[in-house]
Amino acid sequence: MKFVAVDVETANPDMSSICSIGIAVFQSGNVMSEWYSLVDPKDYFYPANVSIHGIDKEAVRGAPTYQDVSDNINERLEDNVVVAHTHFDRVALQRASERRNVQQPRCNWIDSAMVARRTWVECARRGYGLSDVCRRIGYEFRHHNALEDAKASGHVLLAAMEKSGLDLSGMLERVGQPIVSTHGNSARARDRESIKRTGNLEGPLVGEVLVFTGALCVSRREAADLAAAAGAEVVPSVPCGRFLDAMIGAPVPQHRG
Repeated sequence: MKFVAVDVETANPDMSSICSIGIAVFQSGNVMSEWYSLVDPKDYFYPANVSIHGIDKEAVRGAPTYQDVSDNINERLEDNVVVAHTHFDRVALQRASERRNVQQPRCNWIDSAMVARRTWVECARRGYGLSDVCRRIGYEFRHHNALEDAKASGHVLLAAMEKSGLDLSGMLERVGQPIVSTHGNSARARDRESIKRTGNLEGPLVGEVLVFTGALCVSRREAADLAAAAGAEVVPSVPCGRFLDAMIGAPVPQHRG
């Protein structure tokens, strides 16, 4: 069983402004190879992002650009199952590739946050941030270092497969199914989860996350289908703290937990 784990950090709220990337190749439950690089985004560094990962303009002075490392990235990800925690890294790589006019990674993505939500009932509604899940499985790492986060995502997937008894293909199938929750009314929970959609990667709203509330002129499922076709991820409720910065008017640089 082989899969690849990836994580990126960005210089500012623009998801294409990748300033570091880490990739780890897992084989038979172990890290077989790893790669890390700083990346000069040729863009400004937003203080909130710098406070998270510690990378600033001086740190990337002389580092390769995304164009310089894109072939290396694609070679490592090409035709593999690639795990990342939430959609952030997938969308960031897509947008960086589009911005720099280079080939996008062609691979089969799996979201370790979605994996965690379907494996541990305590993570179904909250507590599925990367650091929270890693505390649950007893994995220690240095958060917001791209290589460390990539390896952490991989270990979340390994722990989930061990707990569930599913292999990699089984877990890929499982993340496409509703979350089974024991909290509250199970029928209502299943109905809410049926609204969840993964956005079309070619749509203009890629990277956006939508929650429908209140009365609509169409059914919620129809609205979710339309939003997903336009590229947005549709979720049944707002995860705790996910949009706090947006609500107080500040840019949201990261939301992977």
